[in-house]
Amino acid sequence: MFGNIFWPIIVVGIIGLIAGLGLALASKFMAVKTDEKQEKIRECLPGANCGACGYSGCDGYAEAVANGEAEPNKCAPGGAASAAALAELLGVSVDTTPMVAFVKCGGNREITKTKYGYDGFMSCSAANLLYGGPLSCEYGCIGFGDCYNACPFGAIEMKEGKPVICPDKCVGCSKCVNACPKGVITLVPKGAKVLVKCNNKKKGAPVVKNCNVSCIGCGMCERACPNNAVKVVDNLATIDYNLCTACGKCKEACKRNVII
Repeated sequence: MFGNIFWPIIVVGIIGLIAGLGLALASKFMAVKTDEKQEKIRECLPGANCGACGYSGCDGYAEAVANGEAEPNKCAPGGAASAAALAELLGVSVDTTPMVAFVKCGGNREITKTKYGYDGFMSCSAANLLYGGPLSCEYGCIGFGDCYNACPFGAIEMKEGKPVICPDKCVGCSKCVNACPKGVITLVPKGAKVLVKCNNKKKGAPVVKNCNVSCIGCGMCERACPNNAVKVVDNLATIDYNLCTACGKCKEACKRNVII
């Protein structure tokens, strides 16, 4: 009876020993080598795993940076600190200017005319599929809050049907930028003194008819700027922040109060 128990135990023990040796050898010869450079890059990141960089998380971004596939200044939660640390680690120079989101639209439901009553799913993307949304300005904010829902940092509030950005909470992750079907939201340097609160790219009477606070591409701001920092591109004033000194001349020249 003892033999009937003893030999099965021996056999099971031998099988376990062989399996253990096999796993040990497999873990040694089939192990994935860790990239020390990638690990050091990962240590410079905050670990938010928010995906704002465009990758699956901090590990994916670290791998992309290590392989030279991504710039070292794409980590929005880490901001300038992470960008500077990565630049020093990689021996490169990067732009560490902090960026924040800005809503390029001064219109709302009272000063921008509507072309039909919308009674569908309350989503900017959904409304945009129906003749570009209910507002007459095809470039303006629809105001149903896709950007609000996309922001992982609570930096956007909806007030009177318009998104309002809190610069102190915004990390410039671009998620709201990507969520807006109209391209109304853009990133500007944090603390920028001069902003163009319009996204319209049409010119003339139809623009004035649809919205009371739209840029009409008259070029008065461009001619008033002493530093060539203002250019009208596609009938819309744009600011070159590398040249802008916030002198206020463009704001004074704008008769429609588009530049703030």
